[in-house]
Amino acid sequence: MELDRASTLPLYHQVKQLLLAQVRAEDLAPGTRVPGDNELCRSLGVSRSVVRQALAELEVEGVVERVKGRGTYVARPRTTEHLVARLTGLHEEMAARGAVVTSVVRRQEVVPADDHVATALQVVVGAPVLVLERLRHVGGEPWVLTTTHLPTELAPDLETEDFTEQSLYAVLEGRLGLRLTHGRRSVEAVAATEETARLLAVRKGEPLLQLRSTTWAGDRPVEVFVALHRGDRTRFEVDLERAPASQAAAAPGAATVVVTTTAPDELEEVGR
Repeated sequence: MELDRASTLPLYHQVKQLLLAQVRAEDLAPGTRVPGDNELCRSLGVSRSVVRQALAELEVEGVVERVKGRGTYVARPRTTEHLVARLTGLHEEMAARGAVVTSVVRRQEVVPADDHVATALQVVVGAPVLVLERLRHVGGEPWVLTTTHLPTELAPDLETEDFTEQSLYAVLEGRLGLRLTHGRRSVEAVAATEETARLLAVRKGEPLLQLRSTTWAGDRPVEVFVALHRGDRTRFEVDLERAPASQAAAAPGAATVVVTTTAPDELEEVGR
């Protein structure tokens, strides 16, 4: 690792490019500890501020992750998912990439719908609904914890179905003949609790991506779920198209953007 001190490129940028080249050449594999600040300073003959700026930019770009008290490590690649923009499930999304999704079913039983679930599924409070909680693994690694509710009226006899390897959507559409037509999903960041941290193999307080979803078959909601995705393994992407100004105000399905104000449950609409 050598720097060109005659170059017009800033030293921090050169340090960044050297480290990035090592990562791309797989000299530094995901999970590998990057040489510490002091070691880089000595080997490259630069100040700590130069090293820190280079590492800070690599961290922002998702190339490395800095763990307090432990050092800097090459970040593991995040899987890009389009679960927000498309009506697909994790099983379908990963299967399209050749990845294997398996589930540990933690709960699968019929329960009376509480106020929240009843409202979301448009059933009366106390109506029987199936609750399905799965710890889902991608490539053998814990990835997402999902809790799903379905009305037994539309999705009967699922409390004994084996969901360790099969897709829920495949069962709903294939065996039950439901045609899933549209959905609404939202994503927000939450901190891992002690329980979710243990299940997802992360540290308590680490950021998770919480995906909330309602799925309809025509005019009937057939599924609501909350999924907690590991923030260090998942990235959601949404494809956007800009409509002409004359059509923007009346564009059907335009997304509503919200920002959190003083409390998590107080949301202020700021645009469409």
